[in-house]
Order: sequence, then C-alpha cells, then structure tokens
Amino acid sequence: MSTALQQPGVAEATPALEAVGVEKHFEGVYALSGARLSVQPGEIHALLGENGAGKSTLIKIVTGLYAPDEGEIRRNGEPVQFSNVRAAHGAGVVALYQELSIIPTVSVAENILLGEETPSRGGVVNWKQLNKRAAEQLARLNQRISLRKLAGELSPVQQTMVAVARALATDARVLILDEPTASLTDTEIVDLFAVLRRLRDEGVAIVYVSHRLEEVFELCDRLTVMRNGETIITKSIAETNIDEVISTMVGRPHGLMYPERDTATTDVVLEVRGLTGSRVQDVSFRAHAGEVLGIGGLAGSGRSELLRLLAGAQKRASGEVTVAGAALTHAVGVGRALEAGMALVPEERRSQGVILHNSIQDNIAVANIPTVSRAGLVRNGAIAKIARSALSDLQIKARGPRQPVGQLSGGNQQKVVLAKMLARKPKVLLMDEPTRGIDVGTKSEIYRLIRRLAANGTTVIAVSSELPELIGMSDRILIMHEGRVSGEVPAADADEEHLLTYAYGRTA
Repeated sequence: MSTALQQPGVAEATPALEAVGVEKHFEGVYALSGARLSVQPGEIHALLGENGAGKSTLIKIVTGLYAPDEGEIRRNGEPVQFSNVRAAHGAGVVALYQELSIIPTVSVAENILLGEETPSRGGVVNWKQLNKRAAEQLARLNQRISLRKLAGELSPVQQTMVAVARALATDARVLILDEPTASLTDTEIVDLFAVLRRLRDEGVAIVYVSHRLEEVFELCDRLTVMRNGETIITKSIAETNIDEVISTMVGRPHGLMYPERDTATTDVVLEVRGLTGSRVQDVSFRAHAGEVLGIGGLAGSGRSELLRLLAGAQKRASGEVTVAGAALTHAVGVGRALEAGMALVPEERRSQGVILHNSIQDNIAVANIPTVSRAGLVRNGAIAKIARSALSDLQIKARGPRQPVGQLSGGNQQKVVLAKMLARKPKVLLMDEPTRGIDVGTKSEIYRLIRRLAANGTTVIAVSSELPELIGMSDRILIMHEGRVSGEVPAADADEEHLLTYAYGRTA
C-alpha cells in the first residue's frame, strides 16, 4: 500500500529526485523490490525503515554507487543513469554519510573544495581565491569556522558543516544525509537543523535518514517508510504520528518496547571498590547475576571510561575489581579481562568492534581463537558452526557467514559485535550505547536479547545517553557526574527528571 500526500506549495512541482520501481538483488537475495521515492525541491523528506529495510541500497543507487537491476532514476523529471558518484555529483545529487569523509590533516578550506578544480596560477595554488570560494559556502550556512584550521581539530558539528559546505560547492540541489546527528549534542543538533531549514528555503531537496523519530517529526515535511526492500508509505508528517510510523516500519502493531524485568538475583558477580582512572574518580558499586545495571550521565561524566576501565581497555590508576570472586590486577588488559569473564561491546562498533572488510565468521573467530582452534590450528568447521549459530540466534540479516561485515546495516553490524562477545559466554557483558544508530525494531530485539542474557544469569552493564532507554531496559541505574557516582535508583522508581537531577550533580 502506498499513500502519497504532498505538502502545500510543492504539489505541482516536478520532483527533484525520483526512484521508480527500483529493484536490486545480490547473489539471488532481493535488497530492493519495486522501491519508490519522490523528493520535491525545497522539501526535507525523511527516509525511514529498520536496518536492512533497503534504505542504504536505494541511496547507493540514486548516488551512482550501484546500478539498479530494474526501474528508473529521474532527476527533475528526466531519466538519468549515474555510472559513478562523480556523475551523480555532476547532476547535483550528493550524499553525506554518518562517517564523514573529512580529511583531518588538511585545512577547512581545502576540505570544502576537495574534488573541485583548485584555483591556481602558473601551477601555484591561489590561496586567496580558494579561501574566498570556501568562505562563500560557509556564509551560505551562516557558519564562522576558521578556513585555515585543520579539519581534524573541529568539533563533530563543525565537521558536518564543512561536509555540507563541500556538497554546496559542487552545486548540490539534492542533499542526502545519513544519520547526521548520531555524534552531535542537543545544542549542535539545533544548529544543524537551522542550516537544513535554510537550505530547504533555498530550494534544496533534502533526504534525511534517521532512526531518531522525534527529530524526524520536528524537522521534516514528509516521510517515506521502507520495509523488506519495498516502499510501504509516503505521507505528510502532519498526517501521521510516531506510533503509526513504528508499526509501519516493523510490520506489526507497536507493542511494548521493553521486556519484563525481575531477572536480578542477590548473587554478587562484579564488585568494584574505589575505581579511579583519568576521568573516573573513586567509583564503587556491586552488580548481581541476572541484573541489568544501567549507567547514565552527561557527556564527559566518565560513563564510557568506566566501562573501558572494567574491560581492561584503559589502565586504572587505583581501585579493586573482582569478578565472580577473582580479583583483577591493575594492569589486567583486555585479554585477561576476557579470560576472567568480562566482555566489552564498544560504542564505536565500526572502528573498535568489527573489521569491516572481513567476513562475519572471521570477525567472530578473531575473538574466540581458543574455541575455534586445536593444537594451534584454526578449525574452519568450528568457525562456521559458531557463525551459523550467531546468524540464527541473533537474527542477523546477511547472505551468509562469509559476507563482509562492512556490507551489513548498522544494526546487523552491532549484532556481529554482540555475537563475538557472546560466543565467549561472559559472566559480565559491558555495553556502551548498545542501540546507537539502530532502528526501533532492532532496538526491541537488542532489549529482548539483553533480558534473555540476564535471565540466564549474565550480568549486563549498559551505558546509554537516552534516559527512556535507561529506565526501560535496566533493573537499577547509576548516574555519574564529573567522574563520580552522583545517584543510584531502582529503574522501576525512576523518571527522567529524577535522573537529570543526578546527572547535573544535584540531590534528587
């Protein structure tokens, strides 16, 4: 079923970009089946769907990375065939991905004009002209960023603005943004939204891909929902709501997001006394078998460092950590922590959790060498068995265990990281932002998995910056402020105001 509702003022316009009846399959598996998308000039259009719904494949087709097997791409009403990304750029279609292609070791101005013809005279770069052209693009965004500053020294939102300015330098009229706010603070998101609205008012067509539905309803004019490679609906934001969107994305009524609790026992598995690192100061707590312990706090509070200290990824200055009665030394290291039963699922899964160009089974095997080897020889059969089990148990959407992890959606990459650690059967599972960048359907799967692990006796300690998530998935919550635990509360008694009070270092 498809419902197309246009916004006032744009109904008669020729779409800036259309995908009509697009099909794409890989090794016999359909990634897209008759997918459609229509974006008007001067519109911010959300493209939504669970991980694996086909959003990324559709974006890669409209930007020239993939060729469609069937269907048509139209630019301003005319059929086009983009043979590569440069051809799409030439037609004004530019995509900016979550992992921005910023070169950190060159200046802001050079990054903005990257790929464009460099102004020069007699083979010498005309820096005055280069800086002038770069400044013009930043001025369109109302941004004051030093043109000579190295891009690697910028904040995340400034890097995003530089990437947008680069797109404008190519005369982009269709701008596709993939999870642009994933690493931004609330204040930075406000700044980005102001820029996007300004571009919309200039007539730029913007495709906005995000799992944060509250943002979508604040920013966008229309939305398109995809599921299993198909376009399900296109609607005006004013004609729908978050619950309907979630139900459409997952293909079933939006029920309870979080499973029932009550799996915690009184058996202490992890005991931490006076733990101190760089930011973390004198932290002490206990965690129990079957318990999901949530860790919250503002950015910079020390919540992620706490997990790194526990996992041996960062050396602690002082303090004691005991797992199942066994004390871990100060210089424990990740390997020793794993052997003791403590496993970390990091926040930055792409850079720290997986090897993107390696297969699913190789990623799982690398963290489980003792299990998949005998007499120093790796057993391929053992690797394949673990990988097949992970694909089934965690419902990883992939062509098979040999598919490179970099080809998977973000949610499925997260499941591969989980599979690596779960194969070790940890006593304590540490998870930093376990659902960051993951769609609502996969979030629900992760929550059920966490609760299933807890029901089997695993202690789960999860850091989250989302207060509703902390409250919904945890049995108990610790809030950190400036490196110390500022408050503790049973999740059943918690509310967001209560937790924020602790997060700002005040007594609730």
